[in-house]
Amino acid sequence: MNALSILWFSIYTFVTVALALYGFHRLVIIFLYFKHSRNKPTPTKTFSELPLVTIQLPIFNEKHVVDRLIGAVEKLDYPKDKMEIQILDDSTDETVDICSSHADRLVAKGFRATHIHRTDRTGFKAGALENGMNQCEGEYLLILDADFVPKPELIQKTIHYFADDNIGMIQTRWGHLNRNTNILTRLQAMLLDGHLELEQTARNRSGRFFTFNGTAGIWRKSCINDAGGWHHDTLTEDMDLSYRAQIKGWRFFFLNDIETPAELPVDIDGFKSQQHRWAKGAIQCCKKVLRQIWASDAPWYVKVEATTHLTSNFAYLLLLLMCIVLYPNSKFGVELEGTTWWLANLPVYFFGSVSVIIFYLTAQKALHPKTWWKDIPYLPLLLALGIGMSVNNAKAVLEAVFNKQSAFVRTPKYGELESSKQSWKGSSYKAIKSFTPFIEFLFGCFFAFVVADAYISGNWVAGTLLIPFPLGFFYTSLGSIRSVVLNLASSFGNSSR
Repeated sequence: MNALSILWFSIYTFVTVALALYGFHRLVIIFLYFKHSRNKPTPTKTFSELPLVTIQLPIFNEKHVVDRLIGAVEKLDYPKDKMEIQILDDSTDETVDICSSHADRLVAKGFRATHIHRTDRTGFKAGALENGMNQCEGEYLLILDADFVPKPELIQKTIHYFADDNIGMIQTRWGHLNRNTNILTRLQAMLLDGHLELEQTARNRSGRFFTFNGTAGIWRKSCINDAGGWHHDTLTEDMDLSYRAQIKGWRFFFLNDIETPAELPVDIDGFKSQQHRWAKGAIQCCKKVLRQIWASDAPWYVKVEATTHLTSNFAYLLLLLMCIVLYPNSKFGVELEGTTWWLANLPVYFFGSVSVIIFYLTAQKALHPKTWWKDIPYLPLLLALGIGMSVNNAKAVLEAVFNKQSAFVRTPKYGELESSKQSWKGSSYKAIKSFTPFIEFLFGCFFAFVVADAYISGNWVAGTLLIPFPLGFFYTSLGSIRSVVLNLASSFGNSSR
């Protein structure tokens, strides 16, 4: 034993214990979910006369899905004279004309509809929502992103909660229009189901803070104003506003039995872009509101849960650090043998990895009680995807920590084009490329070596447990690298004609 071996072992121990604590938190969420399963929100009273609802549709270059969205809004089961439809359009392509024609068509049908087109994107989505709110007449604002397809009964099932003057926001659970398009959409659906069905439900029903998911929810306008309005200084304006409103004392409800379906990103670049925005925005919010939360009058357990939520994306930094120190620690760190090895590693592995499996299986069993077992084969891939995303999301966390500013990047959505792989791959909408896939590929090669070395050394248990590492890094890197190569080949082909 020497100083270097102690250093490797100390770093590895710190990282694995920290990740295990976040894993333990997943089990706490499951406990709260079942403990408060009977605390289902219900309206305390109803409106004697239905109020005016403003439906805000923030749009930016969404030519593939805007028809579907507005068609679904048109079918909402709510009186026409009680709906105000705002198409908040920041587009720079043919989407502008599509939105304008839809607004004219809705007006001709008797709807109160306006097409508000901004020639700049000041504040991005938050700026568009703020601009629309300053012009709207309704006190209640239903926000729907372009890739969502609300069910006709959405407003009727949610609006009466606002008869209680203390309710500031109602969030519905996202559904998945294209869950079974490919393996990636299947894994995304499982990830979101865990967050929405378990985390959001458990937080809300146990009296803890939870956040608006950016869409498929209704806000009270006076709640937004009281909390300080929409701010543009983070990439997750929804999370920022949610915490500020709840600190002010406003109550929220999460209705997990009301589903609002949406489209999932169908390619790895779109998924990475979305995850980067969410991870970076969450850390920006952490830096902005965590001190306010601890200075508030909220109970200690609410503050602890909010802290865990806001800091959870730091787990990607921890995971990336573990990827770096895992092999050096195994070769040069403090060597544990026999019972000591098992006592040191089993609890960490359980809370760090097994808790993930339990968490997402619980969500699937709750949402799909008859078919949940079909998702069991996807669990190793889910672990692998989380590992593979560590470079992309750790980069986002570091950008937030060091205040690197970036634009709100829309996740490309393809609507009906996704049924034809060639069609959506040929769309002009693409996620922004970065250098991270090449780093991911190097990590994949490194862990392929680590797994092979473990098997050659006779350490079959370690080798088997490490398989998700090369699998995850190769999956996230090769998909992105392939699209880069195809785009370069396409560009070369076009230039040579």
